[in-house]
Amino acid sequence: MAAGCERLRDRHGARWTLPLRPPLCLACAVETLGDGGASLVRKKHALSRLRDALAWQALPVVQLLAPDERGCLCLIGTLFGMCHAVEDSDTQDQFGEVLVQLIVELKSEQYLRCILDESQKELCKATTRRGSLPTFTLLGKLADAVPVFADILVVEHSNLVDHLLVGLMYPNEGVKAAVCYLYGKLYSSPVGTEKLSVHFEERLCGLFLNTFGQAQTKELQVNCLGLLKELLKSDRFVSILMDNSKPEEESENSDLLEGENPLPLILKKLLLSRDEMLQAASSHCMAAVLVHSPSRYAPAFIHADVPEFLFECLMCSSEILIWSVYCSLLLLTEERLFFSKCHTVYGIESLVRSLQHVLQLNNVELHKQGLLLFTEIVKRVNSCYRCPRVEFLGNMDSYYSTLWKVSEMLAAVELQSDPMAQENAFTAPCSENKETLNNFSEFLLRICDSLCIPMVMNYLERAVSSSVMEVFISALNTLFTVVPNMRDKFSKKLASSCFIRLILELKARFCSVQSNPALNQACSSFLCNLCLSLYSTTEKERTSSQEEQEMSELLQKSLPQLNYTVAESLLLLAENPEPLSLDQSLCNHQHCFILLLYFAYTLGDRFVPETELFLAIRNFLLLAQDHRDCLPPYILRAVLYLLAVCQDKGKALDSRSLCTIKRILDNLPDLSLVYIHCPLLLKFFLHCPELMGRFGHQVLQLWFSWEDCNHMETEEAAFGTSDQLNNANPLLPILKSNSSILLILLDLVCSSSVEVAQKVLMTLRTFLEKNEDVFVCDLLRSQFLQILQQLLVESSSASLQANRNLPILLSLLFLVQLRNKGMRELDSTDFKLLHQVSNLCGKCRPKDIDLLQPSLNFLYCTLHQTTPCSQQRAVAVLLSNVSLLELLQKLLECTWMWSFPSEPTYLSSEDALLSSGWLLAASLLIYQHRYNTEVHQTLSVDLRQVLNAVIFRNKKPVLLLVSIVQFLRAILQQNFSSLLVTVVQNTAQGATQPQPLSLEDAALHPLTTQQVFSLVVSLQNLLVHVYLQKDLLLSQAVVACLETLLEYLYVRNQDVALHVASQPWHRFLLLTLLSGSQKSILQPEILRLMTLFLKYQSSNIISQKEIGQILQEVAEANLVELPEATSRALHLFLCQIQSSRCQVEPVQARTIQTLLEHLPQQTNTCAKHQDIVCVGSVTIALPQ
Repeated sequence: MAAGCERLRDRHGARWTLPLRPPLCLACAVETLGDGGASLVRKKHALSRLRDALAWQALPVVQLLAPDERGCLCLIGTLFGMCHAVEDSDTQDQFGEVLVQLIVELKSEQYLRCILDESQKELCKATTRRGSLPTFTLLGKLADAVPVFADILVVEHSNLVDHLLVGLMYPNEGVKAAVCYLYGKLYSSPVGTEKLSVHFEERLCGLFLNTFGQAQTKELQVNCLGLLKELLKSDRFVSILMDNSKPEEESENSDLLEGENPLPLILKKLLLSRDEMLQAASSHCMAAVLVHSPSRYAPAFIHADVPEFLFECLMCSSEILIWSVYCSLLLLTEERLFFSKCHTVYGIESLVRSLQHVLQLNNVELHKQGLLLFTEIVKRVNSCYRCPRVEFLGNMDSYYSTLWKVSEMLAAVELQSDPMAQENAFTAPCSENKETLNNFSEFLLRICDSLCIPMVMNYLERAVSSSVMEVFISALNTLFTVVPNMRDKFSKKLASSCFIRLILELKARFCSVQSNPALNQACSSFLCNLCLSLYSTTEKERTSSQEEQEMSELLQKSLPQLNYTVAESLLLLAENPEPLSLDQSLCNHQHCFILLLYFAYTLGDRFVPETELFLAIRNFLLLAQDHRDCLPPYILRAVLYLLAVCQDKGKALDSRSLCTIKRILDNLPDLSLVYIHCPLLLKFFLHCPELMGRFGHQVLQLWFSWEDCNHMETEEAAFGTSDQLNNANPLLPILKSNSSILLILLDLVCSSSVEVAQKVLMTLRTFLEKNEDVFVCDLLRSQFLQILQQLLVESSSASLQANRNLPILLSLLFLVQLRNKGMRELDSTDFKLLHQVSNLCGKCRPKDIDLLQPSLNFLYCTLHQTTPCSQQRAVAVLLSNVSLLELLQKLLECTWMWSFPSEPTYLSSEDALLSSGWLLAASLLIYQHRYNTEVHQTLSVDLRQVLNAVIFRNKKPVLLLVSIVQFLRAILQQNFSSLLVTVVQNTAQGATQPQPLSLEDAALHPLTTQQVFSLVVSLQNLLVHVYLQKDLLLSQAVVACLETLLEYLYVRNQDVALHVASQPWHRFLLLTLLSGSQKSILQPEILRLMTLFLKYQSSNIISQKEIGQILQEVAEANLVELPEATSRALHLFLCQIQSSRCQVEPVQARTIQTLLEHLPQQTNTCAKHQDIVCVGSVTIALPQ
């Protein structure tokens, strides 16, 4: 071959020879590339030499090729054709690279036009756009290497641009990425920007945004960002991009845009990618948009909730990312909406922590930008919130006091049978049974199982004969093939009856030193069939024909030689093979014995003490690693199982052993190759921190992938006690002992399939419900936040409802919140969760019950289980969410539109949701008034419908009625005057014109005297109903409403109030309630009711004598054991007796004083924790 090359060089002459090693004949290389008969290997070699020549001898190459324009065009055409002829992408890239190098060195626009002409032809004849990928890639590389190329393309070959649009619509992200890259180069040119301006506005913009929004690969995302960066340099393009909103009818089924401006939503999605490069590029693009006009473009980013994700990005170490986030946020602060949407409440702590980190860096410009942002927020926050600055900042004053001083210095510094077997020749022609052979085979198996095997085993206890055992083992071995359909069951019974141990003992006793070969063969064949049968049974989830074949060859080759005692076999595991030995028999014997141990242990035959086995397996692993032996997956699987089975009997693995295991597992392409669905293996990985940290995520992923979801639900419902539940779900006790595993489980919710995520959530829910003593709330909140952010950014309103995991996730979040005991200051994570859940509610419809019920429960609990300072900020966050308030308005209206079941006490899911809606509205109404919080959206309530719901009931469930009563009480407390709720009184359909109000009605307006009396009677009936149902919670709510109603009446018209309070039916009510049980008097609602009658001087309801009897009964009670609500109600009752005009005897007066002194001291109810209880699926706070 070398001689042939020499002859060719001699033919072309010395001037074509280039001084490379070895020398290259440029003409030979060019001819080889153009030779249609040359192999691809020869052409790739010639191409490689030509690339070297262009790299090291560019000038001589140009001097030799340039004079021959026709030859150059031929070479360029050849290289261009090869780019499209080869299928291997690497080879395509090589031809393209050389082609670009060649054109760059030739420096002639003639060849650029040649490439463009050929590209046009190629794109026109391409059968699919995928075949156009090499063309788009080549054009992009040329545009990058030759600046003038872009100008020539858009001016002289503008028809190529149409092909780019088609490529952008092709469902292949590689093609789309190449097109976006080329577009980026075209728009980086002033000429391209001018020529393609109309093209962008009319054809490219919407297509580009859709491509960008649905991009999955990083290559496409990066190239889209590159194109966007060039576009954002132009005011006109920015305006087009930001005004490109989809109409609602076009975006109804969209996964991303939902009729909003798509660009902020796309950039927001990139902020949650966890890729700091994409995050930095995204925030940089935001700043590039905002810098054109903050006042015009900032609202779109703020309405898309982009600021909260920008604040989240501050918790990183990348200075580039932090800088770009600071710039974007600083531009957003120029818009007042940034502050009124409570984004500073959400993100101020992230900013402060970021500044604490940044100020330790040696980056003065970053310091300046961060401090400038901080100063701008602090400076403007007071003017945008009505709450005082000290309460708004809460527990962050220590941060601010330090940074405020720094900001003040800013001014100075400046941020896996044949059919013949079934044809039985011995069956009579008229026989009805066509399967006599099969039935006879099953009969043989049953006889062997019930008679033969027990008889031989009894014989073995007295004497052992090798000839008898040979016949016996051979007979057993035949049964594997006689009844194939019962082989698996037969194998399991043999293994669990210690037959592996028996056969090994027989081989060691009779078959050593090559004796009894027939028995040895029978035993070896039996063990081989037994193991393979057990393998196909236990590994049916992943049975591999190749792995089964390898295992069969190993067993057939090694079992005849494995004639050792158990003790000798254990020593065999620790035996070191001779260095440089090519004999694999030792390794095969070790692997064979490990398989026998594995199958025996899986069926409960533990014939080796766990302590000894644990040590032997550990030593085997260490030796295997030292000799860099690559263990087959089925051997490694058996090793891990045996270690897991013995882990509690042996010593803990040392660091060397753990490193060995980690190193071996790290070399596996997939951990599922060695995974066994076994609780012991799960415990093995999760109890060891070193293994859990590296493989915990994969093991848990495999565990839940193999778990049966229906089985999990059955277990959860069937097992009552914790021990039963732990046996059914072995992960629960492991979770209790190591709560950090919860973080892995929560990460699985985001990264796994829907089926796996649902199983994880079910396990978490069971764990939280059954383990109230485990304090994991703080550990879980931040993970819940991250998961919710991911789900909400990547889902539309329609896909949220279709998400089967989200309702369970929200229920878990609510369970975590409900576990809070007492009042707790909310931290930044709590506020972020509040913000995310309220945003989720705003995206839902009233029919989205599975999502809304746990969400509203969470919001309600958060409001009622915190301190006044945090409560004030929480109310501000919720009231700033217009979408949430609009949803509440729809829920309140649905109360009058939805049909209810014929049985009013049945609480359907719809009723429960409506109840939660009224309860949340009542709470917001109370707290808005208490803290004078700014209102962005009002609620409208028809008072006539509210009153009619209580007065006439209309088959509404009791809990819904009580929820409406709670709301009615709240609006009564505010005299029907509220910034949040607008009370309207629509005239009933068919009613006559309103008549002038009487003096009494005018005083009670908007109530009428008739409505008042009807309402009181309905509240009395409702109170009797819920009390007889033993629902003391609801009865307290009704009594509280009666109290508030009478207070309202007393202020408006004392005569009406006293008249209502002294109605005779109140006495019948009280007598009915007192007849309920012996200790009725010590129920808080009865005590409050009696206090109410005393307060309004209703002596005809409760007499002097009855007061004395009540005091005597109370005096006999154990005051220390009274519930808090009862103690508080009793205190009010006794104080009311003292302050009223009741003529009590001196003895009674002393009794009252003594009782008051022995009652626990009462605290201020305004700042007091409210007990939260669950009635069905509704959460409700006990009324104060």
